[in-house]
Amino acid sequence: MRALYSFGIRCYALGVRIASPFNVKARQMVDGWRQTFGRLTVAPVGKDRTAWFHASSLGEFEQARPVIEGFHKRHPEYKICVTFFSPSGYEVRKNYAEADFVSYLPMDTPANASRFVNLLHPTVVFFVKYDFWFNYLDQLRRRNIPTFIFSGIFRPDQYFFKWYGGWYLWHLQKCFAHLFVQNGESQKLLQQHGVEQVSIAGDTRFDRVNAIAQGAKRFEEIEQFLSLHGGTKVLLAGSSWEPDERNLKLYMDHVGKGVTLVLAPHVISESHLAHIESLFGKERCVRYSHIAEANPATDILVIDNIGMLSSLYRYADVAYIGGGFGRGIHNILEAITFGKPVVFGPNYHKFKEACDIIELGGGFSYSAYNQLQATLDSLTGNPDAYKAAAQVCLSYMGENIGSTDIILSEVERCIENTRYS
Repeated sequence: MRALYSFGIRCYALGVRIASPFNVKARQMVDGWRQTFGRLTVAPVGKDRTAWFHASSLGEFEQARPVIEGFHKRHPEYKICVTFFSPSGYEVRKNYAEADFVSYLPMDTPANASRFVNLLHPTVVFFVKYDFWFNYLDQLRRRNIPTFIFSGIFRPDQYFFKWYGGWYLWHLQKCFAHLFVQNGESQKLLQQHGVEQVSIAGDTRFDRVNAIAQGAKRFEEIEQFLSLHGGTKVLLAGSSWEPDERNLKLYMDHVGKGVTLVLAPHVISESHLAHIESLFGKERCVRYSHIAEANPATDILVIDNIGMLSSLYRYADVAYIGGGFGRGIHNILEAITFGKPVVFGPNYHKFKEACDIIELGGGFSYSAYNQLQATLDSLTGNPDAYKAAAQVCLSYMGENIGSTDIILSEVERCIENTRYS
């Protein structure tokens, strides 16, 4: 089975190389693979104690950050290596200050895995959520290097639990010192299939967004903009797409001047910004880059840059989370960490936190515009309904913070005591 798996990896790598002259991300990956081993031979890792963290892309890296930084704080004597599979992670975080070495992970062939592990010589290894590379896992097992995965979610339909999945399941049983999962369903499923070294630690994203909220920036110019509309409720739409914006347009027409909209679209190309202004009416809109031109008639602020959204939620009364009419909603935790009720479209079911917050009463999904209107009217016009939903969000965050400490406490025990073969 290993030979078949490795053949599939080689075919994938060949496809990326063939695509690289025509695709920027493929070219970045190929260039990254070529450079990794040469960079690693002169890197400050592998010579002393080294902790290796692997994240597939930027989202998984954000989940890993609390653990990376918590581990580094507890163990400053360790060098930190961070690897990525995707350019979306590496290109954004290649200069991450907490790491001594950041690189792409070479493709998971037996030769690459052996060479990389030999050069890096990690003392402890962490994988995040879903990224399983079975030749790397086997090389780490052969060298008796404690290896962990955290923020994992396992479902019965995954390949580990299919009739053909025994080889993959064996790696969960034999290659990990411990698996930290998000929920009881994952723990029970793994234990039913012979994976005993598993515990519930929750999702480290809660720790990450809580830290972001604690350090959230204030924006004086936005506060001045909102003061132009004093007394109105603030609806903040984060990572919106066109279907979201069309429904928000209908709502802003319905509510008149009773709500101020801060709109942070997912796409900030000039063409899309112009489309938003045309949709809502240019006389009602002001871009953040021209916020000095705002006046009482401009009740829609369009955020035309990136990097502000996680701090902007502090100014919201209600948060609208975009993406629910596409592949799935964007991050709701950045809003609920401030105690803001969240509203989003129908495609949310693969996100545990969205399902949780709806069940608890702090989140609301809609499929048709009339549902959105009723929900927003209630949240902006009924103080009791709003207060109850906001308190749910705060309580939910409070109950889920602390995953990082659970993980690091168990890791320290395993580093000292784990012996597996």
